[in-house]
Amino acid sequence: MGFTRRAFLKSAAMGAGALLVPMRGEARIKTRLHVAYAGSMGALMHNGVAPVMAREFATLIEGRAQGALGLAHMIAAGVIHPDVFISITRGPMDIVLGAGKAREAFAIASTELVIAYSPHTRYAQALGAADRAGHEAWWRILEEPGVRFGRTDPLTDPQGLNVVFMMRLAERYYRAPHLARRILGPVINHRQIFPEPEVMARLQGGQLDASSAYKTQPAALGLPYLSLPPQINLGDAAYEKAYDAVSLRLHGTIHRPSPLVFYAAVLTASQNRTAASHFIEWLRTPMGQAILHRYHYDGPTGAAPLHA
Repeated sequence: MGFTRRAFLKSAAMGAGALLVPMRGEARIKTRLHVAYAGSMGALMHNGVAPVMAREFATLIEGRAQGALGLAHMIAAGVIHPDVFISITRGPMDIVLGAGKAREAFAIASTELVIAYSPHTRYAQALGAADRAGHEAWWRILEEPGVRFGRTDPLTDPQGLNVVFMMRLAERYYRAPHLARRILGPVINHRQIFPEPEVMARLQGGQLDASSAYKTQPAALGLPYLSLPPQINLGDAAYEKAYDAVSLRLHGTIHRPSPLVFYAAVLTASQNRTAASHFIEWLRTPMGQAILHRYHYDGPTGAAPLHA
């Protein structure tokens, strides 16, 4: 795209009446964007995107990081009113689009599900060698009774759903009945479920042995992780139909997996729609994509836009 700093500043100023073209290095903030985003994006948004937006575009990103499902329901109910919503997988975004809170959403990145583990765990060596010839499979290690496994809440966070989907796909892929139950226990298992930012902190501190994670999370923190086959990691759109072979019923609603694509949308109630729209466009430019790649995000894999 031919999207430049000057174009962003000029068009946002026309739309918001507040964003003026600053000289490079000028510290004054000219506009603010409220962005609600999937909790796993914290490091990217705080350390990668926000500083560039402030320095290059005099725009302050005021973020709200939380499970994307929970954010979607709050937006749909009118509890929060961000300018931009960024979701992982299309499910939460479909809730926002279906409620008429946004008109369209664009794919900006993708990732895959991995098994992250603590460098301090006594299982670190086994997990590091898992699936190599002559070594124990990763899922057999996680089935051991003493393993402390962490994950997020499937009622509020797509990752919490995705780890259940992944384990059920693993049952089929490895021909290992009850694998998911042996590792996760019940779907809602309060001994394993923590807020998304807390999972990585517990791994770093050695309070958990292993956890589900998107590849972006342990990679950004320097934590070791185990890659999974594309048939089960939800990261390859070529296997979308295969992923759809599993499902999960929660509170009467049937959920199905979809590839791990990040979608961004301007909310219809945004007070700064022009700047919000150009922020999403910037995320899709070579500069924006370079920052995403630096934080271990993959490209959007050609995913089509979503519409209300």
